[in-house]
Amino acid sequence: WWIVFSIALIAFLWGLGCIVYTISTGIGTWGLNKTVGWAWDITNFVWWVGIGHAGTLISAVLLLFRQRWRMAINRSAEAMTIFSVIQAGLFPIIHMGRPWLAYWVVPIPNQFGSLWVNFNSPLLWDVFAISTYLSVSLVFWWTGLLPDFAMLRDRAITPFNKRVYSILSFGWSGRAKDWQRFEEVSLVLAGLATPLVLSVHTIVSMDFATSVIPGWHTTIFPPYFVAGAVFSGFAMVNTLLIIMRKVSNLEAYITIQHIELMNIVIMITGSIVGVAYITELFVAWYSGVEYEQYAFLNRATGPYWWAYWSMMTCNVFSPQFMWFKKLRTSIMFSFII
Repeated sequence: WWIVFSIALIAFLWGLGCIVYTISTGIGTWGLNKTVGWAWDITNFVWWVGIGHAGTLISAVLLLFRQRWRMAINRSAEAMTIFSVIQAGLFPIIHMGRPWLAYWVVPIPNQFGSLWVNFNSPLLWDVFAISTYLSVSLVFWWTGLLPDFAMLRDRAITPFNKRVYSILSFGWSGRAKDWQRFEEVSLVLAGLATPLVLSVHTIVSMDFATSVIPGWHTTIFPPYFVAGAVFSGFAMVNTLLIIMRKVSNLEAYITIQHIELMNIVIMITGSIVGVAYITELFVAWYSGVEYEQYAFLNRATGPYWWAYWSMMTCNVFSPQFMWFKKLRTSIMFSFII
């Protein structure tokens, strides 16, 4: 484990050094200039928020639909969600250039008189979206851990550990009344979290859609981003679970059925993303706007053609292999895809 920890520590220190350099030099190091409004920061922000959607979807939506297969994977997916949202929140703060003034985007009373937040700014919408999403996800995750904290409390040897786990478990006793309230609270939180799956990435998509840049100023972005978020989130959960399944010998707990069902979700959302790509191209052609047509043509045939076609291959073509049961039940194939 210390080898993996050492690699992670080196990567962390390297990233920390890069952030310090970026803040001290200026966010122009990320490629931002007068014509480039978003760069590495928004790319990372969207990616982290996106992979965090799978945890909420597995925990909330599948709970409302009474899908029992979620129970083996929901805890790890929720933990990934919380970690992802915390990471995502860092990038808009760094993007400001002066992270020590980040509290200025929060609508709090201040001594500057007329200084107030700009509610027309997508950056402020991100603040509300991320903070709400993190709060609900954290409460949802903690609620699911109450019986586990109670079990750790009952097995604790030292009085200090027993006291800590007793506080964390909120006095859980395991009575029928506790389980009844647990189920009621879980359903209420699931009802609150389900709209967040749609709203959070919708708001993130408006960072782009509210601009006037050709190819971005379009109404398809909200559903397109939500489908892409669920797609990337499930792919990340699948990847991590396959590794954890092998390393921790959890084959009896995380079964082939779990992998297959997640592959089906990946296949469906990948197809939706493919439809969104095709719709974008069609609308650009149908609009007759020369600038918008050039933007899409330049993506496919310009200097970054290799990135565009790599994206199309990974996001649209590769998931179509999941139509075949033999392939979607193959652990190695699922991991590679």
